[in-house]
Amino acid sequence: MPNVDFVVIGSGAAGGVMAKELAEAGFRVVVLEQGPYLKEKDFTHDEVHYVRHQGLTNDQKVQPVLFRRNDGETAQPWKAIAYGRQVGGGTVHFAANYWRFHESDFHEHSTFGDVPGSSFTDWPITYADLEPFYAKAERDIGVSGLAGANPFEAPRSGPYPLPPMPVKSSGVLFDRGAKKLGLHPFPAPVAILSQPYQGRGACTHCGWCQWFGCEMRAKSSTLATVIPQAVKTGRCEVRANAYVRRIQTDKTGRVTGVVYFDAKRKEVFLKAKGVVLCANGVESPRLLLLSKSNRFPNGLANSSGLVGRNLMWDNSHGVQALFEHPLHDYKSIRVTRVLHDFYRADAKRGFYGGGAMDARFGSFPAAFALNGLPAGTPRWGLEYKKALAEYFPRTMMVVGHSTSLPVENNRVDLDPQAKDAWGLPAVRITFDFHPDDQKTARWLWDKQIAILEAAGARRIWGEYNDKPGLSAHLMGTCRMGTDPQRSVVNTWSRAHDVPNLWVVDGSNFVTSARQQPTATIQALAYRAAAGIVEASRRGEL
Repeated sequence: MPNVDFVVIGSGAAGGVMAKELAEAGFRVVVLEQGPYLKEKDFTHDEVHYVRHQGLTNDQKVQPVLFRRNDGETAQPWKAIAYGRQVGGGTVHFAANYWRFHESDFHEHSTFGDVPGSSFTDWPITYADLEPFYAKAERDIGVSGLAGANPFEAPRSGPYPLPPMPVKSSGVLFDRGAKKLGLHPFPAPVAILSQPYQGRGACTHCGWCQWFGCEMRAKSSTLATVIPQAVKTGRCEVRANAYVRRIQTDKTGRVTGVVYFDAKRKEVFLKAKGVVLCANGVESPRLLLLSKSNRFPNGLANSSGLVGRNLMWDNSHGVQALFEHPLHDYKSIRVTRVLHDFYRADAKRGFYGGGAMDARFGSFPAAFALNGLPAGTPRWGLEYKKALAEYFPRTMMVVGHSTSLPVENNRVDLDPQAKDAWGLPAVRITFDFHPDDQKTARWLWDKQIAILEAAGARRIWGEYNDKPGLSAHLMGTCRMGTDPQRSVVNTWSRAHDVPNLWVVDGSNFVTSARQQPTATIQALAYRAAAGIVEASRRGEL
């Protein structure tokens, strides 16, 4: 495509939105996606491939990740992160929870105060700044939910475009237990169609949802929604299997384009007037660090030294329970009921943090057979078969999603030795939970157990672990702010150091809220695109 206005790097939650909005505004856009361009016909229900081997996510053999908990440890190869690696990114395989942040999330520091050992601070924008873009995201991609059902939710400018999904057995039991304790469960907002919408069919409740692509196009991935709309304009080209190695700049410090490897591993330079980096909260800072130059010796857009720092992580724990009657909760989508009663931080607890919960069944048949049964259950022979027959249809889970505080030393950088399949430095992650994060998760764990007990569970089990596990929610590494010395991008996701570079994804986050970042990532993307369009009208581009 000649005369490219914008290169968008990544086609997931943010990249798909940016492509659509910029193309519809009249810009010529090329989207570079490191993975393949899959279609609905390519998706299957192969549990071993998609769950055991996470077939839609990054491959440790091709793109190694090295992990350590602190600077004193030697980083070891471990797939600590999971992100989508195909057109549509993580929205292809995600569970589709689609919560908005609360109003308080944007000014928690002002309310709660400093947390020693953390770089905790307020966002430079408010919920009101994002609300119109939350609403636009829900309408554009198709979100099912019930406005007003959550008594703790922030003000909304309108209802969800679709009614909530039907409640599953786990949701009914969660409702029962939570209400016995005086709590307020509500229908889960999900990026899945409960009814036909904009030419796409409703969910068929097949059960193969999280970790799988949706062959029905009922999951509102960017693959099924905004990317086709972008391509339809005739001004957007998607180049799959395009592995970006650096963002190129000139002597003045402006971006001139992108260098990438094509499917045959040939280097290609793509010239553009601007670049929008939407690779995710680990790969975006990695690419900025790879793009160092004489003008940017510490990495592109990194005069603050904060590119890659303040990494925030998944902090979720599941408690399983066995009930008397069959639930058959492996059917349909993952989550139909959520609870936000414990969402707000409260200084009276003695630590910062809060959490949310959802009810779900957390496994598939083979995975449950391997790891789903409680400790002490027979693992071979007739008694094992009897246990599977009893437990698999009668088990559900309550998952707690709690705070991950920003800590400056929790970070993404380049490993000094390991290389990826293209010969580039591999990702090195240094991360451990702040003590308050561990206290919050443990406190929420007890609440999860109490709800299952109130719901009438026959047996409850699970192993609480305060060590970092696999994270798919990658946040904070190019944080947003008004001070260029304390942040990487401004309130419109535009790099402080580079006028024609935008970084738009979970890396912008200042706080993690209570996880489930996709709705906020997409709201930020719609806002960033609106800022680009307005800047263009003012002649700033």
